[in-house]
Amino acid sequence: MSTATAPAAAATTPGTRSTALAITGFGVLSGAGIGPEALAAALAAPAAPVDVSEMFEEELPRNEAHALVDFKVRDHLGRKGTSFFDRSTSLGMVACKEALADSDLEINDDNRARIGITLGTTAGSAKSTSDYSKDTFVQDRPYLVNPLLFPNAVMNCAAGQSGIKFGLQGPNATIAGGPMAMLNVLRYTRNLINCGYADALLAGAVEEFSPQESWAVHYAQSVYGGDAAPGEGAAVFVVENAEAVRAAGRTPDAEVLSVEVGVFDPPGPDGEFSRGLGLCISRALERAGVTAADITTVATAANGMTLLDDAEERAIGAIVGEGAQRLRVKEATGEAFSASGAFQLAALLARHRAEPARDGELSLITTRSAEGAAGAAVVRGWSRAGGDHG
Repeated sequence: MSTATAPAAAATTPGTRSTALAITGFGVLSGAGIGPEALAAALAAPAAPVDVSEMFEEELPRNEAHALVDFKVRDHLGRKGTSFFDRSTSLGMVACKEALADSDLEINDDNRARIGITLGTTAGSAKSTSDYSKDTFVQDRPYLVNPLLFPNAVMNCAAGQSGIKFGLQGPNATIAGGPMAMLNVLRYTRNLINCGYADALLAGAVEEFSPQESWAVHYAQSVYGGDAAPGEGAAVFVVENAEAVRAAGRTPDAEVLSVEVGVFDPPGPDGEFSRGLGLCISRALERAGVTAADITTVATAANGMTLLDDAEERAIGAIVGEGAQRLRVKEATGEAFSASGAFQLAALLARHRAEPARDGELSLITTRSAEGAAGAAVVRGWSRAGGDHG
């Protein structure tokens, strides 16, 4: 089991076109509910955040969030072994379960050593880390903290527990990427599969709602503006080599054709960040072998923070133009930090499930951070009602 922190790097250099990744199933839990249908419905008609004032004893900056207030892990995984799971681990594990159930990939003793997991996060469970650290100061000596809670304070708890639960013996990694987590996960997954370290991975990202997350959103908005409610959830995708999937006579739900990331000057009036994100978009299109005119939808990271939103939109407009529909996923899911990129991908796939007329459409995912990280991915999706998966 390993924990990888995504390094700051210049935009990747285009070269030989990378092998496409196939998504053969996915699971998603968000404030909209559980499953693709709930997410698709929320995208069509975003609902207001719900009352979360009774979820925690700690003070909250606001009493609304896009949270799964009634979520209980035992309802999905049973009571055995789940008593001490924190919210982040619980959400991630249930998303993994849903993804496996949604895929036609069969895990058995012959292939489990070739199937792994890669989960994105901001910093694991901020609440678990904070609570455990607090106990070391306030409990009686010799620091009578509950040792069963310590695993939750480790950033890779969700990935590790999921690997154990579902018998995955391949690579097990946690990518700390914050808003960039999902794109970094896809790049890492692509490298593992292309380099022959795994045949399939559960790839996704998770973020729990907690007082710590709610205050983080609050303070970010005090700097950059906006009033998006905090969100939570997880989305996990079964990712395989696209050529291998088709060679086996199977059909993917989607293909990830390219992923490009970079680190540039933070968003500001000089426009350098917009040019950097535009470079990522251009390279993603080039690596995918498509043109800007082929893109029908852009799933953006827009969250009401004007400085960041405007910089992102300038880059999209400069490369893709105004014709492609903008899908502002956070209107339905709230600001969920590391899970937000996973929600962007899940939202595109959920729409394909709900609208077979979109079969074969190409979409673009864009994301950014206040510190200057940026990225883009090109995705082609299908419904399960037909369409050309070849």
